[in-house]
Amino acid sequence: MINGIFDNLLFWHWWLFAVFFIILEILTPGAFFMWMGISAGLLGLILLVSPEISWEIQFILFALISIVSFIIGKFWFQRNPIHSEQPSLNQREDDLIGRVFKVEQSIINGSGRVKVGESTWKAKGPDCEIGSSVTVVKVDGTELIVELKT
Repeated sequence: MINGIFDNLLFWHWWLFAVFFIILEILTPGAFFMWMGISAGLLGLILLVSPEISWEIQFILFALISIVSFIIGKFWFQRNPIHSEQPSLNQREDDLIGRVFKVEQSIINGSGRVKVGESTWKAKGPDCEIGSSVTVVKVDGTELIVELKT
């Protein structure tokens, strides 16, 4: 049964697999399916030149090319890391450090709240009254560590 299904694998089947894997790569986080897509595309090229390769050898080649492309990609990205113009993108906490905010709820005994945009955050720092300006020096989970603005 299985032999009959796979006996007719042609180059364009592998190109369809390549498109499928690239679409999966777009829809999922990380960079895993991209290498399988590249491997399927390369295998399609190999079959275009040598169409007599059996389906067993095709699957072995696909696995080997996938492993090799993954390893090459891993080493490439280790040597050529992607640098961002906005390294704190999606890391709002890092973006808050050094910014000045107004105290929304008095900081008493080291605990209070500060206004950050349209919301308030729990704050730890020296005692101060509502309306005082504080600078964020550290973010500890969902709590801002602040000091009085000088």
